[in-house]
Amino acid sequence: MRLCGCRLRRSTALLLAVLGVAAVLYVRYMQQEAELTDPDPDVVRIIRQNKNQKEYINRKGIHVVVGHYKGDPPPENLTQAAILNTNDYRPVPGEGEKGMPVVVPAHLLDKMRKLYRINEFNLVASDRISVNRSLPDVRRAGCQDKKYDQSKMSAASIIIVFHNEAWSTLLRTIHSAINRSPRELLKEIILVDDASERSFLGRPLDEYVAQLSVPTRVVRIEERTGLIRSRLMGAQEATGDVIIFLDAHCECTEGWLEPLLARIAESPTSVVCPVIDIINDDSFAYTRSFELHWGGFNWQLHFRWFTLGEREIQARRKDNTAPFRTPAMAGGLFAINRDFFYQSGSYDRDMDIWGGENIEMSLRVWMCGGSVEIHPCSHVGHIFRKNSPYTFPRKGGVGGVLHHNLARVATVWMEKWADFFFKVNPEAAKMKDTTQVSHRMMVKKRMNCNNFKWFLDNIWPEHFFPDDDRFFGKIRNDKLEHCVQRPYATGTGQPSGPATTTDCASNWYTPQLFVMTVDGFIMTDESVCLDVPDGGRETAESRVRIHGCSQLSRQKWFHDSSTSQLVHVDSQKCLDLPTAANPESLVVLACSDGPSQKWTLEEVPWTRLTITRLGELKVNA
Repeated sequence: MRLCGCRLRRSTALLLAVLGVAAVLYVRYMQQEAELTDPDPDVVRIIRQNKNQKEYINRKGIHVVVGHYKGDPPPENLTQAAILNTNDYRPVPGEGEKGMPVVVPAHLLDKMRKLYRINEFNLVASDRISVNRSLPDVRRAGCQDKKYDQSKMSAASIIIVFHNEAWSTLLRTIHSAINRSPRELLKEIILVDDASERSFLGRPLDEYVAQLSVPTRVVRIEERTGLIRSRLMGAQEATGDVIIFLDAHCECTEGWLEPLLARIAESPTSVVCPVIDIINDDSFAYTRSFELHWGGFNWQLHFRWFTLGEREIQARRKDNTAPFRTPAMAGGLFAINRDFFYQSGSYDRDMDIWGGENIEMSLRVWMCGGSVEIHPCSHVGHIFRKNSPYTFPRKGGVGGVLHHNLARVATVWMEKWADFFFKVNPEAAKMKDTTQVSHRMMVKKRMNCNNFKWFLDNIWPEHFFPDDDRFFGKIRNDKLEHCVQRPYATGTGQPSGPATTTDCASNWYTPQLFVMTVDGFIMTDESVCLDVPDGGRETAESRVRIHGCSQLSRQKWFHDSSTSQLVHVDSQKCLDLPTAANPESLVVLACSDGPSQKWTLEEVPWTRLTITRLGELKVNA
């Protein structure tokens, strides 16, 4: 016991001594910190000072070094700059091969969550996948068997614009294009760095791409200019007869290039897009897209995918490996003849950053003698993100940029439909009188372009915009004085759900505005129609839904002006209010003289203008 007591006293004394020394050092440290904050200029001599560090001799002659860091912190306390400038690409053998999903190990989940916001995709998963990863051949059998005469094709310059892109996704884009393209068809790859701030995208990238088998160089822009002007700069550098634009987070699949170049060799005024497959932003799994879609835009001029038009469906039954027309392109991935790119007006350089340039190019190409197409034999995967990680250096942020750009599109290319767009989008309307478009109007006149009416009638007759030969307005029930209203869309998908009525809005209210075509389709924004899914023939009453327009006869209606009834053409039943059996939606019932089947088509003015072929505006009296 005595021995144990002695050891205990000695241990206690040692502990007290250590604590005493620590206390002295802590006081000394705090004194030095205090002296730094308010040094006496008469007795303190500054040795070295910059934004990160200060060195000086204090009043006691002690050399003090103080910076914005205290030693080496653990990884989780790294500064934001250190995190952003770290290239953590460490491929794990087998991860993501054949386009399979990556499962991040449990011990990396916290890191995965912390890094996700940097690029708005799973950076940890991406960095575990090889930049040369394998992908499945997703082409249909007819495309895999198809032979192309490469001797007739021109070599292409690939242009990739990036801003603060992740190393692994950028390099996977480049390597996939090189690995899956015939060498003789690739002239060069031009990377346009739009003022990236990541250190690994500087000299390390230059040195890396200099070793690639295809001539690859980086063009750097010192001040952020955005996608549109960056692509213009890349195009000026390109020497290939064909320009192919790719986003910086894509993966090209087997046989992606030849169909694009073959089509442009046949038709130099065709702008050709690949089928855009999906790379999951979380697992990086590669998923083949459904081909029977084409591009369009809603009333606010936002790009949307819609069901393929009937003419294109019929054409594909003859040859499902042939390119098909699309009213609009997504804009991130396409091939174009270099001469035609400039002859047709390239990009509108007065647009800011990003947004709307794909709609502008689609309308301009179609209306000025070209075509926009999708080639089903070319597949390129693209990471679709839920949010954008980019800043928009303009007053108003992303919204201000997009409204500015779309105001230019509408003013130049939509004639009297610009009135309609500005009614739907009042934020863009605020910018219509301050944007100068004379240069783009000169392009339109120089190329003797068709007008927007021609585009709707000839390229997109399935459209859901108002027109002179269509009813446009509210559908009002005479009994309740309620108006039909479409459901709200979830995310970027089409609104779909039971057809209902609610109090009629006294002002312009888009969800209550419908178009009725001469063929009897009752349509509204986002290409959704008044639909009777079961056809209405088999039951006494059938529910009515707002559903994606399909051009099927079950979506056809006839408004009898003498009885005010809306007759469903297939079933010859009439639109009626909800019943006890179907309380949540409108129905079709046997036609009767009841007030619940009386519907007034209440027209709403949407334009003040008439147009000429060249898009000249004339104000109606």
